[in-house]
Amino acid sequence: MRLFGKKTDVEDLIYEAASCLEKGRPKIAIPILNNVLKEDPKNTTALYNKGLALNQTRKYNDAITCFDKVLEINPNDTQSLNNKAIALAELGNIDDAMKCYQKAIEIDPKYAAVHYNKGVLHDKLLEHKEALSCLDEAIKLDPKKPNPIFYKGIVLGKMERHEEALNCFSNLCHIHPQHQDAFFHKGIELAELDRHNEAIEIFDKLLSKHKENVNVLYAKSRSMAALERTEESLALLWQAIAKDSKTIKKWAKQEKIFEKLFDDERFRKLVT
Repeated sequence: MRLFGKKTDVEDLIYEAASCLEKGRPKIAIPILNNVLKEDPKNTTALYNKGLALNQTRKYNDAITCFDKVLEINPNDTQSLNNKAIALAELGNIDDAMKCYQKAIEIDPKYAAVHYNKGVLHDKLLEHKEALSCLDEAIKLDPKKPNPIFYKGIVLGKMERHEEALNCFSNLCHIHPQHQDAFFHKGIELAELDRHNEAIEIFDKLLSKHKENVNVLYAKSRSMAALERTEESLALLWQAIAKDSKTIKKWAKQEKIFEKLFDDERFRKLVT
């Protein structure tokens, strides 16, 4: 049993809780932080980390309470403003979320994470131009950080600016060769540009490591259909449907690439 009274004891508990958060174990971190806060209710590090843990467990109102307590002590705490904004956005309070992001930017214009998160929120609101502006700022401030580059590629793809999206994912793959999601989306953008043979090469490499990934199976099936390799396309589509029937059937029915197969009885049996 740990005894309080020494600074090192509190620091050890905070470190233990932070380690739990890094390992994706927020439910374990919360009671540890509660022990710290019983002894030291104004410990801003414990309050902030508890807010992070509550955000991760989707207890957004409670998380906001923690961040507000930090901000009462330090109104210029940009990390608390950033994470409070995330919680507000999840609760649908978009106006206040944007105000938090903007306040954090005014306090520290070089805080890359807040530009990134603001960009993500703009994208969710279908404000793609504003999203790109925020993401570009995040990339300028922290050029090697993968998340803003990746998300910029996603937004460009939604805007049907596929050549730019491809360049984005290609650059990210160069900077972070092990970024599997970027590699996958590089294949998706190649397919959008009708470069299906190149896309299939990427999907094959991914499937060599992740044989049962439903998204890759479906993506490769699409490209096979575009190349009129019907037998292979249907076989891959069957594998994807076997893993996620509802989602894949819905996608396939709406997929333009599969239109040429709509009269094929085998395709109809798969998607109905």
